[in-house]
Amino acid sequence: MAVRELQGLELQGLKVAFFGSPAFALPVLEAICAQFEVVLVVAQPDKPVGRGLKLTPPPVAARATELGLPLAQPVKLRRNADFEAVLRGSRADVAVTCAYGKILPASVLDIPRYGFLNTHTSLLPAYRGAAPIQWALIGGEGVTGTTIMQTDPGMDTGPILLQEELPIAPAWTSLDLSDALAEQAARLIVTALELLDRGDLVPISQDDAAATYAPMLVKEDGFVRWTDSAQAVVNRYRGVAAWPQTTAFLGGSRFKLGGLSVEEGEGQPGEILGMDVSGVLIACGNGAVRVQTVQPEARRAQPAQAWVNSSGVAVGMRFDPWASASA
Repeated sequence: MAVRELQGLELQGLKVAFFGSPAFALPVLEAICAQFEVVLVVAQPDKPVGRGLKLTPPPVAARATELGLPLAQPVKLRRNADFEAVLRGSRADVAVTCAYGKILPASVLDIPRYGFLNTHTSLLPAYRGAAPIQWALIGGEGVTGTTIMQTDPGMDTGPILLQEELPIAPAWTSLDLSDALAEQAARLIVTALELLDRGDLVPISQDDAAATYAPMLVKEDGFVRWTDSAQAVVNRYRGVAAWPQTTAFLGGSRFKLGGLSVEEGEGQPGEILGMDVSGVLIACGNGAVRVQTVQPEARRAQPAQAWVNSSGVAVGMRFDPWASASA
């Protein structure tokens, strides 16, 4: 929504500072702009991108500039008196964070009179941490959701203000689930701010004993565990679809695998059971997976059958166990 489209709308009373960086946060920013006065946008600093390492603003920063909104991109928040003065000078009643990507120190959390609300993409206290979308899929969850929480100095430990479930479609990858949760978070944060504006937002403490964790993904999280069940292998594939993607090793060579689905089959974990136009069938600890595309290192992805025809791969060969694969 452009600035000119916001003109003439009857905005509600709260003044909001918005903290976010990636494209995931854009629907949330847009939804808040449509209902409330956004007095400051805070995003991560510009970073080098692409082969030319061109300095590029994060999507939220670029959109804030398009909307003509005040923008700050501090390198650090802790012991940053200049930034604290900017936030205080914005006169924000409340701040909203959505995938901002930095820990907020208490000195910053205390500035808005209503503190900070965070949009977290899980049903807290489940999947606290940096990658709740990915780990919910890896864990085989059938339902996740969005939590609007009051931010405190802990890692997603603040009181719950609103929650809403979201069923996970069986074929969704982390990319699909991210899109669905971004739209849900945009709708839910507006409801939370409306309730806050009326004084009707009631905090509920989290049950720390029920907490589970979703740490930031590392490259090795994408390695196929062939001894896992076929369903677990596919769940991991869905969870790491955006990054680091699904990686397997054969004869010491690295391959990215795509289009994984659960199939019937039995053999030694990692054993190639068959191949045809629909893909390569590979045994798991229980059942098998069919792989539709294969991408050799430093090459483009190709249909699995084309890879078979050009690589000399044969039935009976086995992919390397992930634990012994070199990173």
